[in-house]
Amino acid sequence: MEPPSQVPLPEQRQEMKKREADATVYMKFMKGHSCYDAIPTSCKLVIFDTKLQVKKAFFALVANGLRAAPLWDSKLQRFVGMLTITDFINILHCYYRSPMVQMYELERHKIETWRDVYLQRSNHILISISPEASLFDAIYSLLKYKIHRLPVMDPQSGNILHILTHKRILKFLHIFERNVPKPAFMGRQIQELGIGTFRNIATVQQTATLYDALAIFVERRVSALPVVDEQESSSPEELQQSGHADAGGRSQALVFCRGSDQVLL
Repeated sequence: MEPPSQVPLPEQRQEMKKREADATVYMKFMKGHSCYDAIPTSCKLVIFDTKLQVKKAFFALVANGLRAAPLWDSKLQRFVGMLTITDFINILHCYYRSPMVQMYELERHKIETWRDVYLQRSNHILISISPEASLFDAIYSLLKYKIHRLPVMDPQSGNILHILTHKRILKFLHIFERNVPKPAFMGRQIQELGIGTFRNIATVQQTATLYDALAIFVERRVSALPVVDEQESSSPEELQQSGHADAGGRSQALVFCRGSDQVLL
């Protein structure tokens, strides 16, 4: 029998049970719903053949307001990967020389050519998930493989039904928010929970070139860059806020440069 000093009081036991329940609220929700449940009733899906030129693929994504597309290999008769905004950032960073030199690789290269170059430096395979799998399994795959987009593939036909993203999963959770108990930690501060980046924040100055920004995206593997004024260099603490005050006391919005922002070539 435990010493009296180590026996939890009824209030402590209740608090411990509440914390345990809070920790599993969203896990139970994700395990109770399948990937098929999160697929919207109507959505757009664009598929690229690997023989398509990279430049045409880029403009097709922009025209359709998409950030990624599955890749179909007509020789293998199966899906072999994904083409994302990150690929275009890597292509521009890899082949850009100077404003006076045209990027002929972007004009001539097909998607399969870029894949041959890219796969020499990595061992990327298509990561997918079944529509019957739980959202918990989908989240685990997104975290395990450090990817932002997960194709939902029909195991029988091999067709891709949807591209599951962090945003779609959060939106699905938001739809059922009223049916899910609200954990106590939802009322705590973001910094207190340690969610986000608070140290060694990657930034870019507003006078930097586009190539400099692309280099930071590639080297730091980030999806967004705060654009700062070199004359009013912001500290990491200031960057945690949505804006800062200038010398006149006026509120000045903080601009973010994202990897998905459109750039005209």
